[in-house]
Amino acid sequence: MALSKDRRIGRHAILLLLSDDSTEQLQKLEQLNWKGYTGKVGSMDAYKVVAAIETAAKKNEIIQANVYRESHALYHTILEALHGVTRGQVQIGSVLRTVGLSFAVLRGNPYDDEQEGDWIAVALYGTIGAPVKGSEHETIGLGINHI
Repeated sequence: MALSKDRRIGRHAILLLLSDDSTEQLQKLEQLNWKGYTGKVGSMDAYKVVAAIETAAKKNEIIQANVYRESHALYHTILEALHGVTRGQVQIGSVLRTVGLSFAVLRGNPYDDEQEGDWIAVALYGTIGAPVKGSEHETIGLGINHI
């Protein structure tokens, strides 16, 4: 059960997120039989961030909407990424903070052995701060989970 160096899902999710050309990155990942999507979300409510990413993942067939374990894995992956964005306290609006984030969702098998199955990664990058223009700073978060 070796984790393949060229198939590190977290690294690829971050590269996809920060890429100037996500279409080119996605084409490379499709050669590994991986699925990915990038999008943007901004809110003072953590549940809106979760909902936006879940909706995008289902709509773009990264996960199967009717399979609970896939939605459950994605949910925990998003929360893990939000922990990075919010420095361990998944609170935004309740502490008068807002986020403007780009996100990448990536699904694939990072192992040499196909029997290990798919994993999912969510990468978030953007700004967090008081809901006043110019009162924010950069932030990043990454979550990885098995499906």
